[in-house]
Formats: sequence, structure tokens, C-alpha cells
Amino acid sequence: MLFLYPSLITLIAVLSAAAGVWLTSFQGLSRRLVPFGGGVLLGVALFWVLPEMADFFTWQVAILWLGGGFLLLAAIDRFVHPVCPACSPSHEHDHCATRLHGFAAPLLAAAALHSALDGWSAAASQNAGFSMALIGAIAVHKIPEGLALGVIARASLGSRAAALAWCGLAQMATIGGAGIESVLAPHLSSQGLHVLLALAGGSFLYLGGHAVHGEMRRSGTPTLVPALTGVAGSSVLRLFLR
Repeated sequence: MLFLYPSLITLIAVLSAAAGVWLTSFQGLSRRLVPFGGGVLLGVALFWVLPEMADFFTWQVAILWLGGGFLLLAAIDRFVHPVCPACSPSHEHDHCATRLHGFAAPLLAAAALHSALDGWSAAASQNAGFSMALIGAIAVHKIPEGLALGVIARASLGSRAAALAWCGLAQMATIGGAGIESVLAPHLSSQGLHVLLALAGGSFLYLGGHAVHGEMRRSGTPTLVPALTGVAGSSVLRLFLR
């Protein structure tokens, strides 16, 4: 019973990611889906992760931690290892083998961490008395998050099969997080877990902004419409699941 809800959440996330990967196979949609996916990542960070962190900390502290995650990934990108070595520092991916070359590793690492913390939250909610509102919110926010993950993973990996496999692995971390919660909950700080989630949200901000910025350099103003649609979609879902 412990893994029932985390497993259902994982299934929703994997199907959403698969939908994102599948949609990118339509050439007419492909160029619009990358900025849309970037916009969804921005929306998930701003309208899902940030308010949850503000409920636990304060708005000021939550903003600082998300900003810290953004700056940490930006510093790694600039001073340690570029997110995309081929396009750095111009961020123009036109000559890369894949449209968002280099995004896969940081995106999937952040998604796996986020998924593990979602699984932790779902299991903790179950153990505390089956808070279906929280579990439902986690499940629903996996739809835009999974869609964005699938779209951007497909744009940063060489094949549809690789994108599906890596997205599935990242989302399976939800079940792992639930298992870890059952074993380690008495020994780990809730504050530390929320800090990790805030840092993951900050990395989503950076990667989403990078994706939108790259497409704007390539295509110009029309990129704003799908990007803003992605942000708006995340915000509307949050509005109805407060």
C-alpha cells in the first residue's frame, strides 16, 4: 500500500513525458514545443515549487533558495562545465547535433531529484493520514512537468528511444523517494529536503530560461507565444489546485 500512490504518480509522469517525446516527432510542432517546454519548466518552478517552499519557509527565504539554485547552475555552466559545450557562450544551438545539446544531464538530474522528493512527500502524506489533496496536487503537477521533460529531453538527446528511457528512469525516482521516506524519515531534516527541492526548482528556472532564450535567438518574437502558453498552463493548473 505504501507504494500505491507513488506508483500512480510515476505512471502519470511517465505517460506525460512520453507524450512530450511523441509530440516532438511532428515537425510542425517541434519548433514550438521547445519554448513551450521551457515555459512549462518556468511555470512549474514559479507556481508549484516556489509557493510550496514559501509555505514551509517564508517568501523571502524561498526566493533566495530558488535564486541560489538558479545561480548555482549558472555558475557551473559558466565556470565549471558548460551546459552545452558546443554552443557556449553564445547559446546558439544551430550547429549542435541536437537542438538542446548538453541539456540532458542537468535536466534529468534535477527531474530525478524533484521526483524523489515528490515520492517522499506522497509517502509522508500517506503515513500522516492520506492527505488526498496533496497527493492529487503532486499527481496533477506531474502532467506539465512530465510533458516539459519529454519535450526538452527529446531535443537534447539523439533518439526518441533514449529520451523515453531516460525520462522513465528520472520519473522512477518517485518510487525510490517513497521507499527512502519509509526508511530514513526519522533521521533526515525536513528543512534540508525542502532546500534540495528549492535548488532543483532554481535549476528548472535556469534550464527553462535557457531553452526559451535559445529559441528566441533562433526564431525571434514568435517564440514568446508558446513559451508564455507553457507558463500560463502551469499557473492555471496551480490556481485550480490550491
